[in-house]
Amino acid sequence: MIELPSPALIGVLHLSPLPGSASHSLPMHDIITLAMNDARTLGDAGFDAMIIENYGDAPFTKATLPPASLAAMAVIADSVRREVPLPIGINALRNDASAALGIASAVDASFIRVNVHTGVSATDQGWLEGRAEQTLRYRKQLGQRIAILADVHVKHATPISEPDLVRAAKDTAYRGLADGLILTGSATGEAVDLDDLRRVRDSVPDRRLFAGSGAQVETVESLLTVADGVIVGTGIKPDGDITRPIDSSLAQAFTRAAGRG
Repeated sequence: MIELPSPALIGVLHLSPLPGSASHSLPMHDIITLAMNDARTLGDAGFDAMIIENYGDAPFTKATLPPASLAAMAVIADSVRREVPLPIGINALRNDASAALGIASAVDASFIRVNVHTGVSATDQGWLEGRAEQTLRYRKQLGQRIAILADVHVKHATPISEPDLVRAAKDTAYRGLADGLILTGSATGEAVDLDDLRRVRDSVPDRRLFAGSGAQVETVESLLTVADGVIVGTGIKPDGDITRPIDSSLAQAFTRAAGRG
């Protein structure tokens, strides 16, 4: 179901604060322009896909996106998809899988990312509970082949229901029926532990596995010896500053390091 090459290099579009968020300030035209510029940079550099996140909306809602934010993400995602011929994914922060599926369905996206798909985690938004059954049932209702990539022990969170990494990975794959798994460091920009990545790879060999944070030009090759793909955000921003545009030279260095040319 995951229509991505293996290994896959996925770049992140960190959107500016959207209408409906407490931090919103820019007009939609400017938000779209910034996203489109980053998308073109990823396409020109040779990335395989991109994932669109409402990262600027911090502090995030616990579960349900405001209607204005949901509508804005859909408009931006559609604009990006029409302009840059790469598969796209949607991550509706902090954990609105239904919104992500709705947007993905409307814009013909290939996948969504779900931070807490199964179990319970303590986060800066409070308790987040996985709603795997609801998410899969809604995907079935939509009649779409949208892949669900789910985090295991997601960053900026403490796992409560299943602190054991391997058991959490198995639960996410075999009880939550996620199509692929994502493993991150403990916070944005922090590297994935390569030993943890190997443990999850060995315990869940039949799911695509992605390194979801902290990848650098110097580490992407080693990550791809274990993972089926790498999601790159801070590593393609100057000085790791999420608020700045994607740097074309860094993006090109990533694709070269990943064996794209």
